[in-house]
Amino acid sequence: MRSVVRAGPDDRTVRARVRDEAIELVAVQGLDALTARAVAERAGVSPGSVINNFGSMAGLRAACDDHVAAIIREEKMKALSAGLAFDVVGALREAEAGPLAAHLAAYLAAVLAEDSPAVAHLVDEMVDDAQAYLEAGVASGMIMPSADPRGRAVVMTLSSLGSLVMHRHLRRLLDVDLTARGSDPADLTPYLAPLYEQYAGGLFTDEFGQRANAAVQQLRADRSRPPGDTKTGDAAGPEGSNE
Repeated sequence: MRSVVRAGPDDRTVRARVRDEAIELVAVQGLDALTARAVAERAGVSPGSVINNFGSMAGLRAACDDHVAAIIREEKMKALSAGLAFDVVGALREAEAGPLAAHLAAYLAAVLAEDSPAVAHLVDEMVDDAQAYLEAGVASGMIMPSADPRGRAVVMTLSSLGSLVMHRHLRRLLDVDLTARGSDPADLTPYLAPLYEQYAGGLFTDEFGQRANAAVQQLRADRSRPPGDTKTGDAAGPEGSNE
């Protein structure tokens, strides 16, 4: 995996440098490699400085998670606020050249499989962000409104993160590596083409989509009924009816 190229002098604070090096370390070597000594060696500081800046390794991990989520949130919000003028190819190229570009996806792929409160917090944060930028997309005319904005944000976020967790299978099946992208956005087209097709055109025909949606709404209504109420749909007739 290539390293991030930073032009000119490195004017980051010690805290930012340690955080960024920790993200790259996890992206390249996995969570098991995240130690104060390893991060300190990469950042050119002492192990004590790592702890002093973050309080603990858990504090460093939380800072890494928050920073990765913040970068994704900023990029997504900018894209979905642009509306129909959004430049897909330009955005891909800009993201590739952005901060920690080569390591964001690989970092997420490394941490998401862990079952921990830290990962739960990260996922919750990303779902909250997704709901906000999807609503920005609705306002800009780019995204269709949803009857359940929160549910949509949850499903879309988990689906997207699942692609990162399963990135080895994606590489095997489509020859696309989301965790080590090249500089050419065309490398992602075997993944992006069916993804945009699914989002833009949908999967079901209009007729079946309407039937499926009606069935799900009926299930939702059934679920909300008090225990013992066996009425379904309109079959029982209006309240008080003798029919």
